[in-house]
Parts: sequence; structure tokens; C-alpha cells
Amino acid sequence: MFIVHTQTIENYGAHAESGKFADGHNYWKFKGGSTYLVEDLDREQDAVAFVAALVMTNDIGYKEYPSASQTVQEWAADLPNDGGEPQSCRDYYLSQVIRVSPLQPASAKCCKGKGLVLAN
Repeated sequence: MFIVHTQTIENYGAHAESGKFADGHNYWKFKGGSTYLVEDLDREQDAVAFVAALVMTNDIGYKEYPSASQTVQEWAADLPNDGGEPQSCRDYYLSQVIRVSPLQPASAKCCKGKGLVLAN
């Protein structure tokens, strides 16, 4: 299993102008992203490609793309250990992970309806 993180960026120049670099109307800002737990794939590069197929967007005003990947074990080792507090940071991170698999039927509203998974 692998963790794949995505990054989103928004082009503020596309709100009122063309947003194009050639016109000098580009103004990109980093926004959020998501964390995906990819199951049923054995290679990290396959996990990255699978998430890219699910979520990649490349529009004049918005882009989302895979930005980092790691094994589940590496990711879990980096989570904060806050002693199991009732509203722990660790629990929050765990609750935000989106579980995906190429072997599960489509069951979620995200991922552009590409007929792939979401089993949260």
C-alpha cells in the first residue's frame, strides 16, 4: 500500500483576465491537496499513476497533480504522536485519507466519475 499526496494550484489571473502566461495574466497560488491511500497495487509508480488518472486536472484556472508518494509505513511513522488525545492531530490526519483501489467498484462522488474506487 502506498500514500500519494496531491497539490492543487489556482490561477487568480483567470478570474478576470485570460490567465495565460503569454498575456501576462497568470497569477498562480498554491492551494490545498489530498492524501490518498492506494490499495491493491504493488509498485509506487503504479500508485502515483493511478491517483493521477483519478484526480489530475490541467485547466487554465486550476490544476491538481500528484506531488509526493511514500509507503504507508513511512507515512505512518511521520504522523504526530500526541498521546491519544480525544481530538488528536494524528486522528485528524487519519480521518482525511481517501482510500482508493483499482479493484473496487466506483462508490464515491469524487474522482471525476472515472469508474474507479473510493472506499473511505
